[in-house]
Amino acid sequence: MHTMWKGSISFGLVNIPIKLHTATEDKDIKLRTLHNKCHAPIKYEKICTVCEQEVKPEDIVKAYEYTKGKFVVLDHEDLEKLRKENEEKAVEIIDFVKMDEIDPIYFDRSYYMSPNEGGGKAYSLLRKALQESQKVGLAKIIIRSKEQMAVIRVYDNTLVMETIHFPDEVRRAADVPNVPADDKVTDKELDTAIMLIDQLTTEFEPEKYTDEYRTALLELIESKRTGQETVTPTAKETPSNVTDLMAALQASIDRTKPRSEAGGRKEPAQKTETGTKIESIPKKTAAKKETIAKKPAAPRKKAAPKVKKEA
Repeated sequence: MHTMWKGSISFGLVNIPIKLHTATEDKDIKLRTLHNKCHAPIKYEKICTVCEQEVKPEDIVKAYEYTKGKFVVLDHEDLEKLRKENEEKAVEIIDFVKMDEIDPIYFDRSYYMSPNEGGGKAYSLLRKALQESQKVGLAKIIIRSKEQMAVIRVYDNTLVMETIHFPDEVRRAADVPNVPADDKVTDKELDTAIMLIDQLTTEFEPEKYTDEYRTALLELIESKRTGQETVTPTAKETPSNVTDLMAALQASIDRTKPRSEAGGRKEPAQKTETGTKIESIPKKTAAKKETIAKKPAAPRKKAAPKVKKEA
């Protein structure tokens, strides 16, 4: 299991070196967005709103907008120093409370805790103490540059850290609109509702609950895949490489040839002044032959008169 945080946690003078591991995973099916025309993935670029140019990662800085359009720029070095100063501190359990005193609305994410080198005995001690007292520990920890409250409890013989929201991060229920202030239900309606709840009451067995939408979506994807209902991006045209240079040149020449040459179709015969027909000929020699054709024909020689022989 991947370790995503290392540090130590303490209560009183007891210090426990620990590692944190993400206890849950997001199994949402990630769908890509494609261009409908050629089925190529869509690329999202970071564009400056003033320069209207793409911004590289190294040219991006963090800032806090304290009023509309006005920012305080925070240097990476300042943020990194502040993060390290707090992360390197040992996480101290500041209070112990009963679990049922914390409303579930405060809970955020869960992390398994494992003992780091030399922390096995102290880890077992805290686990046993929490089990016997039926309490959970409250602590503060910085994860991913954010300070968070955390609950430390036992789950399946393993210590678990549950990050919880600070009170000012939970919105007031009183601000929810259209919530009826008075109960306008009859005793009969209430009794029927309670009877229905009793009939549906059971022990919590998480294994019997499944994500039906995700299952159906996976089945749909698989049926389309096996049925060859898949698409691939249209191949992007790339310049020919060096070895195809001659072929590319020839193809370019062929593409620019006149229709008569490309298709091999003969042009209609032309008549000269003398009535002689000239077939379609290449353009290079056409002018020369046309000149020859236009020369006046040489006069015919008269035949010599026949002489009668006398008997």
